[in-house]
Amino acid sequence: MTDVSATTTRVITQRTACDWQRAWALAADPLRMPEWASGLSSGQFTREGAHWRFESADGSRARVRFAPANDFGVLDHWVTPEEPPGAAEIYLPFRVIGLGREVCEFQFTLIRQPTMDDTAFERDARWIANDLRTLRDLLEAAGGA
Repeated sequence: MTDVSATTTRVITQRTACDWQRAWALAADPLRMPEWASGLSSGQFTREGAHWRFESADGSRARVRFAPANDFGVLDHWVTPEEPPGAAEIYLPFRVIGLGREVCEFQFTLIRQPTMDDTAFERDARWIANDLRTLRDLLEAAGGA
């Protein structure tokens, strides 16, 4: 049994001047992810059934599956690295929450993986925060579209 009290998490947030449903639609579109998710993709996503295949910013390849389309702001996704063979799937909880008219907040929960040291965890937290700022800027430049 896993000791959940030993699991380190960090919720990284970014407020955005955009209707949450429009923000969700852009963030949930795998084809738009290369515009803002630098940690996840440096190129195009290719659909393979229920999964998408991509190359990460560090050159490694992985598959990702997304939470089904929903009216709840859930943007969760699961990433499975191709290397090493048999690598565990990584769960990435991600939400967009409506806070008012034309205001929402992205909330990404970073879960420290067993192989992560403190430096890697902090690096990933900074990277996610930067990606969420890029997403905010993309949404606000487009007038929330």
